[in-house]
Amino acid sequence: MPVTREHALRRLPFLQRCPISRSPQRRPYHSEHEPIQSPFNATEEAVLAASLRQVPAHGFTNASLSLGAREAGYLDITVNLFSRGAFDLVNYHLVTKRLALKEQLDGRTAKDDGGAIRGLGVRERVRLLVLERLMANRPIIHRWQEALAIMAQPSHVSTSIAELARLSDEIWFLAGDISVDSNWYTKRASLSMIYSSTELFMTQDKSTDFADTQEFLDRRLEDAHTVGSGISNLGKYLDFTAHSFINVLRSKGVRI
Repeated sequence: MPVTREHALRRLPFLQRCPISRSPQRRPYHSEHEPIQSPFNATEEAVLAASLRQVPAHGFTNASLSLGAREAGYLDITVNLFSRGAFDLVNYHLVTKRLALKEQLDGRTAKDDGGAIRGLGVRERVRLLVLERLMANRPIIHRWQEALAIMAQPSHVSTSIAELARLSDEIWFLAGDISVDSNWYTKRASLSMIYSSTELFMTQDKSTDFADTQEFLDRRLEDAHTVGSGISNLGKYLDFTAHSFINVLRSKGVRI
């Protein structure tokens, strides 16, 4: 019996153990047949959105959460809703930027009078979507190494890896890849490594409009044909994704 994309995602242990949020609105996978719903309730959305605006000045900290609660019109005690502290703020950024990719791609396509975007192949659309997601970090890029250190804490690693897996799958799906053969794992594991390494590179990029980051990404995508060629099952995929994420952080001095 062929494995569908939804079934493959549901089989990932990290995605079963690590919900996006505590809201009952969460979904374990993306489907083109359902509207994208926020996994955050109204209070979470208001406080976390306001808190994210505090990050450029105050970082991914409990202070940003407190300031965000006040800006949203809530008492400071509201931050107790976020039992994981600053990680809930990091996770909010990760999830909302991932969910925004479809709308951003749809917006670009709607304005694409010349058909340039519609004419892109899957690989070119993957590049476009990866860059779109990376550029969503621009306002807080000087704080992103703080976020990576929080994500690397033992209590948050599995959730962070699960979100990275979701992002990789979302990008391939939006790029038009609907295959469910053995390469399903290979492509997502490879993209997870490419994205995490490029994101970390971006935190140190001082070039105009992150031109060096784009060149770094292009080199990694070009090399992708030789990365993870043996990843053809669930166990190898999870192991590769987890080790890639952790090793990228370790290579830059994050203690795990």
